[in-house]
Amino acid sequence: MAKTELNPKVDAFLSKPSTWQTEFKALREIAITFELEEEFKWGKPCYALDGKNIFLIHGFKNYCALLFMKGALLRDPDNILVQQTENVQAARQIRFTNLQEILDQKEILKTYIQNAMEVEKAGLEMELKPREETPIPEELLLKFEELPALQTAFEALTPGRQKAYLLYFAAPKQSKTRVSRIEKYEATILDGLGLND
Repeated sequence: MAKTELNPKVDAFLSKPSTWQTEFKALREIAITFELEEEFKWGKPCYALDGKNIFLIHGFKNYCALLFMKGALLRDPDNILVQQTENVQAARQIRFTNLQEILDQKEILKTYIQNAMEVEKAGLEMELKPREETPIPEELLLKFEELPALQTAFEALTPGRQKAYLLYFAAPKQSKTRVSRIEKYEATILDGLGLND
């Protein structure tokens, strides 16, 4: 099996000290045994097949993970795929809290990656609920009228990023809290970033 060509941006990312640096390197070693395109997207190592994202490596405070873009379509015989939040439709994670967990599951992880590649090659798609089902808070609509560039930037975000913002902005009961949240993330949206980027 041919190996993935290493991406210098991923090399640079992995050379910087971080909480999960050792685990990230171990996950990359597994990833590059497949013939995939190694890219650096959303500030993370991302692996694609013919330009289609298959999975990425990312970390949080309490765990790091492989995130499969179409994880909901994968076979999960080991019951290790995790739906990050109830609002995530297609993506699923396999989470790790230390290096040994990755090393112990190396062959299992390769099976899941192979399955993810097969799902992509077969052209399988997840039927996603349209974003329109997530209402836009009135406070955000008013802000769009006041600042059309914000609406343009918001509409340029991926559907997942849009939905995350909408759910976050709509959550508070009080209008002033919703307004405060929108104002806090205005610059982030204008920069083309998601809620957690």
